[in-house]
Amino acid sequence: MRIAQLAAALVLAFLLAPLAAAGAEPRIDAATWYLVGDDGSVLARNGASRSRAIASITKVMTAVVVLEQASLSDVVRVPPRITGVGESSAELRAGEQLTVAELLRAMLVPSGNDAADALALHVGDGSADRFVDLMNAKAAELGLTDTSFANAHGLDEQGHVSSARDSTTLVRYALGIPFLRDAMSRETLMLPGGRTLTTTNDLLASWPPLVAGKTGHTVDAGWSQAAAAAKRGVTVYGTVLGSPSRGERNEALRELLAYGLAQYRRVQVIDNGRVYASATTGYGQPDVELVAPRPLVRTLRSGRSLLERVVAPSSLTLPVSEGQRLGRVEVYDGNTLVASSNLVSAAEVPDASLWAKTRWYVAETAKNLWGIVT
Repeated sequence: MRIAQLAAALVLAFLLAPLAAAGAEPRIDAATWYLVGDDGSVLARNGASRSRAIASITKVMTAVVVLEQASLSDVVRVPPRITGVGESSAELRAGEQLTVAELLRAMLVPSGNDAADALALHVGDGSADRFVDLMNAKAAELGLTDTSFANAHGLDEQGHVSSARDSTTLVRYALGIPFLRDAMSRETLMLPGGRTLTTTNDLLASWPPLVAGKTGHTVDAGWSQAAAAAKRGVTVYGTVLGSPSRGERNEALRELLAYGLAQYRRVQVIDNGRVYASATTGYGQPDVELVAPRPLVRTLRSGRSLLERVVAPSSLTLPVSEGQRLGRVEVYDGNTLVASSNLVSAAEVPDASLWAKTRWYVAETAKNLWGIVT
């Protein structure tokens, strides 16, 4: 079987009906916020690039740098100087020895400032400033242009700022690292000596879509959090900075992330029950219907129009077997290809018999002669 040359192929392009858009942006009780989808779409923002204190969201960068500079199995002796850092604490004891893995979890689950400082001194060879330099270098590498770090724990300090946009970019990056994703999704943590520590992330227990995240609170930062949520194959990332209270912070983040999840739908973009094109054959044999061998479903943002492009031959030579590849369908969201599939013959069409070809030639000859006469 020979497919008609590409120049003779049928190329169709048409706009599919747009997906219905979700509701208006929610009212967020925070100073600034930012929300982005896994596809990179910015879904909501307010003052997103405004630099401000981010409190313990800082510890996400601390964790990223530690993992790049140390091994999880490294053993760290807790120095006496860090046990009095204040505010949130992992209850570390001077002189005790813990692994980097244990200290990272102690920093991210109960938000231990003492654990953050212990890790910074370990990686910085005794110098917190050296570690902060590594944090700022990583921020520059990740394109966090609103960010400047002055310490590893996030307590208020002049020049220690970031933004909702940068915090979202950071947490999204960190959650791509399996160890950090696991640590930031834990509700409790057991440390040697019988210590059980509880997360500062209230939504982990109260709102199932929440995947993981990091909270923060200081006088300058207010109540803040950067996190991810997932539902029905959709993941969104968002940050709220500067809510008035812990409860209002929780509600603001939940509303923001829920709004983001509602912006996406699971859509069957390629339908195996549909005839995408048909091609003529010859000798009076039936046309060949071109179909997709299987359906394809994608998660797409609501309110977007999709462009479908079908490439298929306009005619075929016989025989054609069932399931034979004959064309292609592609679905685009703007310039982005979201799905594609081969198109195959829906049924077998055998070559015409000698009698069928003879009868066809006779009929065609008679038709042509009649056209000449009339």
